Amino acid sequence: MSIEAAEQMEENGQYEEAYAEYKKSYAHNPNDLSLLATLGHVAMILNKKEEAVEYYNKMIALDMTNPTAYEQLMDIYIDTDKYKYYVYRGNYHVVQQQFEHAVNDFQKALAHAGGSENEVKSVRFEIGTLYEQLGNPTKAIDEYLKVLEYENTSSEVYVRLSKLYENDDIIGSAIETLERAINDGYDDDSVRENLARLYFKDNTPQKVKNVSRNELTLIKAMLALSDLTAARKELEKVSEKYSNDPQLYALQAEYYYTSKEYDKALEAVEKYSQMMPNHPLVFQMRALIYESNKEEYLATLNWAKYHLVRGSKDVAINELLNAYQLKDDDADMIAMLANLLETSGEKHQAMEFYEKLVRLEPNSKTALEKLSKYWEDNGDTRLAAEYLEKLMETDPRNFSAMKKLAELYKKSRDMSSALSWYKKYLQTAPQGPEYSLIQEQVAKLEHSEVSSDSQGESILDKIVGFFVKDKM
Repeated sequence: MSIEAAEQMEENGQYEEAYAEYKKSYAHNPNDLSLLATLGHVAMILNKKEEAVEYYNKMIALDMTNPTAYEQLMDIYIDTDKYKYYVYRGNYHVVQQQFEHAVNDFQKALAHAGGSENEVKSVRFEIGTLYEQLGNPTKAIDEYLKVLEYENTSSEVYVRLSKLYENDDIIGSAIETLERAINDGYDDDSVRENLARLYFKDNTPQKVKNVSRNELTLIKAMLALSDLTAARKELEKVSEKYSNDPQLYALQAEYYYTSKEYDKALEAVEKYSQMMPNHPLVFQMRALIYESNKEEYLATLNWAKYHLVRGSKDVAINELLNAYQLKDDDADMIAMLANLLETSGEKHQAMEFYEKLVRLEPNSKTALEKLSKYWEDNGDTRLAAEYLEKLMETDPRNFSAMKKLAELYKKSRDMSSALSWYKKYLQTAPQGPEYSLIQEQVAKLEHSEVSSDSQGESILDKIVGFFVKDKM
């Protein structure tokens, strides 16, 4: 038999037979959401509510964002179990991104929990999560604290509560929450490593060794406590084990930096950079190493990059301007500074640096294009054309530049040069709609030149004729 046959049975009102056939198909396709929905529907027709609930919950297990399953479960429980009804309605509103409605539903579910601790804990945890989503950390904290009043909660509640305190800069409470978690028997790595991280943040690294089980975290604590001998020994011991972990190389860089072995520190930073390109820590470590090694320009340049990747564009520009005072012939740095100034709205100053870039790299396409556009926008079509002519020396098949040059010369009434660049375009560019338009332009310009020449000869003839006649 097939799904089609089962559907025909259902259409004919043979629900028991159809249900049996659907179940046979389900045995071979347990992840088919459509089939599960059909089974749930037919089960309801046959008044097999428990089986329908089972199918709809399986749908949710496969797809937690499936609104149909929640709607059907709401219909099943609306008159028989208000707690479950409001829980499913809350989840339905979560799926719809209607978080305030969901909070109201879960609060109603609490009123129908019937004193069940598990039900209350579950619902309060959901409400706390929703308050986080709604950007209300105070109410989220209240809900998580209420969850912790019950036994047998979960370590995630402690971790979430701790992070909310941390976000509010209440580090002491964040630490106390995770210490309480360990004392309450929630002794997993998530709790311990978050607590170790907070000890570092609280400048109490000596406490880390009593909490963390992670070898790299313990090495970090040794470095924070200036126990370089122990740190080196442990780094050598775990280097192969953690060779694919970028934190190893960050710790190596810190060790070598502290030991004033700056070349080795830079090598470690390079390995870290290969795994974590453009991470702020890369540029921060380089800047610190170069500062200690008295390489002021490289330190300033890396501080600029550090602030840039952290989104502090104005600070990055100031650092790059300082770097330029120290070294004015680094084309890459000047290009970066010009781009940042331009994107920050400082166009005039940006063009000064693009001009400096052209002096260092006469073939810089970006700088030449930027300068040409700038001078065109400021009404100097001749200077704009000069920069594009330089660009054409570098990029002779730049068809858009050819067209733009012709237009610039046409603007400045140099029709001969405009015609020359249009013709170069026609000689090299592929044919297309643009090509046909430029052919028309060439024809008009050539006609204009011929008309001008004819008119010029006619006038000359008249003048010559006048003098000849006068002489006679």
